[in-house]
Amino acid sequence: MGENLKDMGLSFDEFDERRRPATVTTSFDDVLNRTQSRRGFMKSAAMFGSAVFVMSVWNAAASKAAGRPNFDFEPVRANTLDTVTVPNGYSWRPLITWGDPLWSDGALFDDQSRGSGRCQERVFGDNNDGMAIFLKGGRHVIAINNEYANQSIIDGNRASGLPETADDIFKGKMAHGISIFEMTDKSGAWAPVVDSEYNRRITADTSFEITGPARGHEWLKTKADLDGTRALGTFNNCGNGETPWGTYLACEENFNGYFSSSDPSYEAPDTFKRYGIGNRDWGYGWAKTDARFDISKHPNEPNRFGYVVEVDPLDPTSTPKKRTALGRLKHENVELVLSADKHVVVYMGDDERGEFLYKFVSASQYDAKDNPLDLLDDGTLYVAIFNDDMTVSYTHLRAHETSL
Repeated sequence: MGENLKDMGLSFDEFDERRRPATVTTSFDDVLNRTQSRRGFMKSAAMFGSAVFVMSVWNAAASKAAGRPNFDFEPVRANTLDTVTVPNGYSWRPLITWGDPLWSDGALFDDQSRGSGRCQERVFGDNNDGMAIFLKGGRHVIAINNEYANQSIIDGNRASGLPETADDIFKGKMAHGISIFEMTDKSGAWAPVVDSEYNRRITADTSFEITGPARGHEWLKTKADLDGTRALGTFNNCGNGETPWGTYLACEENFNGYFSSSDPSYEAPDTFKRYGIGNRDWGYGWAKTDARFDISKHPNEPNRFGYVVEVDPLDPTSTPKKRTALGRLKHENVELVLSADKHVVVYMGDDERGEFLYKFVSASQYDAKDNPLDLLDDGTLYVAIFNDDMTVSYTHLRAHETSL
């Protein structure tokens, strides 16, 4: 499948920048360039500094009046130690580590083999990102994104530091996605509850329902899904969000790096170039064993990624959903709030340099008494416009631009 990150010595961002240089600036870039001259920057910094000073004095006075110190701990000094540094009087310990079993049939981590694909299905995934804790009947369930796999580590048993067998590739797929497990306080130390009914791995092969305006679209139909309503997998999940109805939101970010072409002469469409999808992947090699990641054979498959996904962490039998009304982009984060009139408002950012910030407003209002599970399927998607007076306005995206 051609060169990979290891061969080229590139980071993910450098790889994407080489494939699609960000030559177009956003409105935020333009405003910043026009307003932040050296004089403007110094003036803004002075104003910001004055505000911070006033607030600091006010907070200090309020704290003194209340008879309490500004902080109840001594701040730590910056350092480059390979550890977690906490203030004096505090301690820390790991909750869970890559390769720790979530079920009793999951094998303990083997440093020599770095685990098998089957083993990785039953253990905690790799590279944490967004996470959230959910409570039910006094029980604590945590959902954690496993954004990507460090190939030099997960395949550290291979001389190349890359997947060399079909099982190596499968192991990498199983290391991605979302890990959900119950945790409990055991004598002052939190630990996973092995074999809990809530434990679940959502990976690159998990079945998802496609919802919202892109559901059934011609560009989402494949040989394996003629209706364009079901997709397999989620990966490169970055930031997260929570909903008032108790579900977990995960962001499909740099999904482009998992696709490649077995045909080196394949000409990717312009829509692929915008997302950085091309004939080479990041070295995971998924297309070698799973043809749906080969864009020359299944050109619609990449269109089924780049969404915010919604998971019910308290119902391990539920089917996760890809909420296409929230747009298709390299989702960096998702933050959900309720407006004063109870509409759901979702704020999102795009990880790609030179891209945009978005806001989604639900068509219907949230009512805790009703089933709200479709609120993220119908609404209006806006893109942020940054003005010279340092304010932000939003413009509505047309329906056909909101998803694909």
